[in-house]
Amino acid sequence: MSTATFELDAPSVAEETLQYRALHTGSIIGLTLAVFTSGATMMASGNVPEVIYVAFLNGVSLSICMWSLARIRREPDLYTGRPIAMIGLILSFVFLTGGVGYGGYVYSTEVPEGYTRISFNGMKPDELQERSGVMVPPEIAALDGKKVFIKGYIRPDSVSLSRGIKQFLLVRDNNQCCFGDLSAIKYHDQMQVDMVGSRTVDYAQGIFRMGGILKIEPQNMAFGSRSTVFSLKADYAN
Repeated sequence: MSTATFELDAPSVAEETLQYRALHTGSIIGLTLAVFTSGATMMASGNVPEVIYVAFLNGVSLSICMWSLARIRREPDLYTGRPIAMIGLILSFVFLTGGVGYGGYVYSTEVPEGYTRISFNGMKPDELQERSGVMVPPEIAALDGKKVFIKGYIRPDSVSLSRGIKQFLLVRDNNQCCFGDLSAIKYHDQMQVDMVGSRTVDYAQGIFRMGGILKIEPQNMAFGSRSTVFSLKADYAN
């Protein structure tokens, strides 16, 4: 009788154990973060530095999902949620490798032949240069009159048209820093762009990739932010 009782009770004990297995919190957190960071990676795809930075955030969700899977594997009687963690892990891995790979490819191929890449960050002198009265970094000053490639945003109030634009102010970013009060913008965060020949651009809120002849006029600093130190005779826009 006792043997029969044991055989009848064993399945019910196993079922009870399975019934009370907890869904591992890490699997939920990992998948949620994976969905968020993968979406952010896709939204940032137009901005190469940003898409690379955001893509690396997928590493956080990847780590959480891997930790959750390891915990579930070690304690299968206590935790469930393996499929959820696996979905998060796959999403994180795909967008981590894909985002970094895409960003690296675009960065290495986006500069047209014959142009030198510069950036608004590179146009800013460091503290030592400022204290010495050097307002334009030597490596940038050396490019005066040469073809350069730079990325930035069109300042909305610098244009009166939405299509066929010939002149505009290119700024470092589209945050309050460069879209706010014009007098608050630093000289190294803006560039006057003049499209040469019949070339024009259409206004958009996204990033612009510009190429052309750089002109530097440090003497314009005496006239305030409405007189730009850096200007570009642009023959390339993308």
